[in-house]
Amino acid sequence: MYTEGERPRFRHSYKSMETYIHTYRYRCGYIIQGDLQRCIEEDYINILGNGNCPEARSFHSSTAVGKRIYIFGGDKGGILSNDVQIFETSTGKWITPLVLGTRPSPRRGHSAVPLNNDRILILGGSSKPKDNIWFLEVDTSFVKEQRKIQGNEVVAWSKAIIGDTPQPVVISGPSGVGKGTLINKLMKEFPATFGFSVSHTTRAPREKEMAGVHYHFTQHKVMEMEVQEGKFLESANVHGNMYGTSIAAVEAVADAGKRCILDIDVQGARSVRNSTLNALFIFICPPSLEELEKRLRGRGTEKEEDVQKRLRTAKSELEQGRNSNLFDHILVNDDLDACYDNLKDFLGLSNVSFPLGAANGLPDPLVDVEFPYGHSASLVNQKVIVYGGISAEGRGAKTMHVLDVSSLEGGAPGRTRGVKTLAVDEISNPCIWLK
Repeated sequence: MYTEGERPRFRHSYKSMETYIHTYRYRCGYIIQGDLQRCIEEDYINILGNGNCPEARSFHSSTAVGKRIYIFGGDKGGILSNDVQIFETSTGKWITPLVLGTRPSPRRGHSAVPLNNDRILILGGSSKPKDNIWFLEVDTSFVKEQRKIQGNEVVAWSKAIIGDTPQPVVISGPSGVGKGTLINKLMKEFPATFGFSVSHTTRAPREKEMAGVHYHFTQHKVMEMEVQEGKFLESANVHGNMYGTSIAAVEAVADAGKRCILDIDVQGARSVRNSTLNALFIFICPPSLEELEKRLRGRGTEKEEDVQKRLRTAKSELEQGRNSNLFDHILVNDDLDACYDNLKDFLGLSNVSFPLGAANGLPDPLVDVEFPYGHSASLVNQKVIVYGGISAEGRGAKTMHVLDVSSLEGGAPGRTRGVKTLAVDEISNPCIWLK
């Protein structure tokens, strides 16, 4: 127990009336009510959390979403924390959730703003660049799915990326249709615009294959677990080995300021369509199945049984590609040059006469935003207003930041993109930014 002189000091940011009512005005010392332990600073009872909750923390955030209070971060006996605890107000019990996704660095002095009853926006508190905007998902579709899979309470982290990023492109089609040739032409003409995601596989590397270049080579158990945790957009078992496209691999291309191309089969495209990735889906088909068979046999590298197997697969893929709403565009590759011109039309590249890249119209995928220590944040019309706090020079901060969170894309276990920011030097008339 704490004596009068040992009481820890706490900082709370009350982001809504619902959060505030869980902090009761009361003069007392240190009390225990069931599984809920509360420490008092002066005349407030502050709800704390850590597993069994005897361990105090300060400068953390406590945010109410529905009937739950989510405790994050803070200073625990001189050690910064990045753990998450939940207090269930309906039962008076503490919950230690399974935490998925890449966690933010430990921090204190941050703010927390609930959004849409399914996630919490965490702002500031870190001294590291590009580490000051995060989303803690508490009831998104991904979290709900993982609760069922894991059989446990789940929360998930998603790092925020400021601004829009190039829309990924999924290109599918049966073997022999010419996907590889079309993609190679794109890469050659626009080398600074497009990039490939490096796939994962559990098979052993072949001669001259380099890890991280040709594939990310991994163990079967590791990949199975990561697929279960939702870290892959698509995966498949092929002859006893697993292959797949991870969310992190696609985001690595976007972080480089390039538009990611995914060359995957129809089954994989369907998985990506059902994910949080906002991609453009293009299906390449031959003029006829007979022409495709001619091309396959013309390679001279396929055994008869392999040709027949590929033709059976192609027939199924053609039926799915042409007769579903899976793809945004369908291209018939009966003439390579004409098909390539049509592909560039769909990608908005027809009138481009120079290589596109980050310096030619694509946004910088990583932008630094620093928030003053001890700031406050409020949500108004899907815009988060960040104001106050102490600047790096030790003065009261005068700059106000406005974050537009109305057009978010992606999410856990990957990044959340689409956050837009404004920095306003004079905060006397902020209303113009809230329209």
